[in-house]
Amino acid sequence: MSKQVQQQIGNIALVVENYDDAIEFYTQKLQFELIEDTDLGDGKRWVQVAPPNSNGTNLLLAQASTEEQLQAVGNQTGGRVFLFLQTNDFWRDYQLMKDKGVTFNETPREEAYGTVVVFQDLYGNKWDLLQLHKG
Repeated sequence: MSKQVQQQIGNIALVVENYDDAIEFYTQKLQFELIEDTDLGDGKRWVQVAPPNSNGTNLLLAQASTEEQLQAVGNQTGGRVFLFLQTNDFWRDYQLMKDKGVTFNETPREEAYGTVVVFQDLYGNKWDLLQLHKG
């Protein structure tokens, strides 16, 4: 009998200008947890952050080391929303992020699937803060 295929996405690499600035933004403004920060030598680090109480994919913060990578910082998806931060309390998290100075691209809106607003990280990558409707 063959084993059933079981896979998951463990990390999503996010190219950043500076490890410490990115860690500060994600842990202080979005309340993410610093999962790991390991020095790999030669200025490289293995840095993972994740939303509180999540059990899924972590963000791997990857400091740009070439001109090509620097050009991708803040625009990894050509201006589209890149990541979707799902929450169990939209208004709590929206107000917390707003109070901490996170930049929002619009006012929150109700859609058929849930409550959503687009915001930017410290480099300009677009995110959705999203609370899905139950059902």
